[in-house]
Amino acid sequence: MKRILLLLVILFTASCQVTETLRLNPDGTGTIEVRELRDENSYMQLAKEEYAKEDFYRDTTYVFKDYFSKYGETFARTSKEDQNVYLRYSDVNVHIKKSSSEKEFRTLISQQFKNATDIVDLYKAEDYADNIKHNYALSAEEHYYKVSYSYVGNRFNRTVKITDSIFLKREFDRLEKYKTYYKGLKLVQNYVLDYHFPRKIKSVSNPQAKISENQKSLSVEFLLTDCVQNPTITNLEVILE
Repeated sequence: MKRILLLLVILFTASCQVTETLRLNPDGTGTIEVRELRDENSYMQLAKEEYAKEDFYRDTTYVFKDYFSKYGETFARTSKEDQNVYLRYSDVNVHIKKSSSEKEFRTLISQQFKNATDIVDLYKAEDYADNIKHNYALSAEEHYYKVSYSYVGNRFNRTVKITDSIFLKREFDRLEKYKTYYKGLKLVQNYVLDYHFPRKIKSVSNPQAKISENQKSLSVEFLLTDCVQNPTITNLEVILE
């Protein structure tokens, strides 16, 4: 059991590529998507002989609001407070492909928005869909941070707030221990913010951000393990001309 848990943690922290892509229109509308892709070479180094023994297939696509009717009975029993949270995710689209035979493991979660403040925390979408299916309470969720966005005037913000410092510390310590498992391996564990704006960028808060030649887009790359241990490093403020 411990080995299974170890591999699950490593899957999302040491052998995964995550890209968050945002496209903002002049009127403040736009699209955002989170793409998670397992890097097969990295995972093969970690799983070793277990890699060839995988036997799993899943190809699922759904719009979040479909769960309101599909699991209407359990959704009706959910507290109004929790329902209001889930309703914000109504138009979120999810596509999950996991194929051991094709060695393809990827997830795409996307949302169209009318205002940046309408963007939900897409990283929680799968957990919330599972909550509706099984009638789990939001209070049982073990999330320790939340992501929010805003675009006012010429200022765009991506803000991460820690909601459970005790849980954060536990995750930090646990990951430090797991790092010894893959020390010395050449692994792909990228986390990238890829943002596109309707006007030229005047300034950006993260000095590591790479601004495009036309000055209307930027990318910032992190180690995924660093983001898990300290999510606030992905905070970003962009000032447009």
